[in-house]
Amino acid sequence: MAKIVKKAHLKADGRFWLTLDGKNFLGRGRVELLQRIRETGSISKAAKAMKMSYKAAWDAVDAMNAAWLTPLVHSGPAGSHLTEDAERLITAYQQAETQHAVFMANLAKSLTLNAA
Repeated sequence: MAKIVKKAHLKADGRFWLTLDGKNFLGRGRVELLQRIRETGSISKAAKAMKMSYKAAWDAVDAMNAAWLTPLVHSGPAGSHLTEDAERLITAYQQAETQHAVFMANLAKSLTLNAA
């Protein structure tokens, strides 16, 4: 009787974060929050668009501002806006995340095994 060979598809999985001094600093959610602040000019509107609480959004912005050398988001009576550093970090994150996705896809291809 012939042996049936099945393909087992293992997948490498991992979230991508940029860390700063050993702590998670910038991930997909925080980048999206920054982008929505850019679009709306408001932390509150950005939080609402992401279906997150204002407090969670504010805490994320506060943590990023405190961790970085200079603030990434300025807030005032006229609304909130991103600094040049925030814009550069968004670009750097997106470029690195793309490289990470390519690496993970290549790793997944190498994990395809034949299972009995």
